[in-house]
Amino acid sequence: MTAMTQIDKEYAAALFSLATEKDAVDEYEKSLIEIGNIFKENPDYIKLLESPAIPLSERISSIDKAFDGTYTEYIVSFIKVLCENGHIAQIVSCIEAFCDLVRIYKNRTIATVYYVEPLTQEQKTALIEKLQKISGKIIEPEFIKDESLIGGIKVQIDDKIMDGSIRNRLNKAKGEMNK
Repeated sequence: MTAMTQIDKEYAAALFSLATEKDAVDEYEKSLIEIGNIFKENPDYIKLLESPAIPLSERISSIDKAFDGTYTEYIVSFIKVLCENGHIAQIVSCIEAFCDLVRIYKNRTIATVYYVEPLTQEQKTALIEKLQKISGKIIEPEFIKDESLIGGIKVQIDDKIMDGSIRNRLNKAKGEMNK
């Protein structure tokens, strides 16, 4: 995840407002995730689009050739506006800000689950159901292997951390012994 600026949030909010007005939040989110992946996989394309050595008209034409006909005119216009205003390098963080707004709108949140031993599908399902009850939100899980935990799991939802790792238990025991 990239660091988000106020500009990223403003562009995202403007596009989100349009998406809700057009009743196309899901379509825009899907398109923007695809576009974000394209830009992440092709960082040289961002450099090309922000290069002052290339006339703006050519950079805008490049955006049309790459995206027009595949994505709605509003999504393509969004990319062009970022380029025209000198913010194309922030496209990925603008997309992340848009996706954050969609999560809020749809009462979804990301739960990052750190583990040492892989969880079975049954364990994942039970964990997600429990997290949904605790948070009151639809959980989008993200599973990350973390050997430093020694065992158990640690879950982060928004700014809350639930740490059931062996490492955490050992640290607590060590703290108690040092009192």
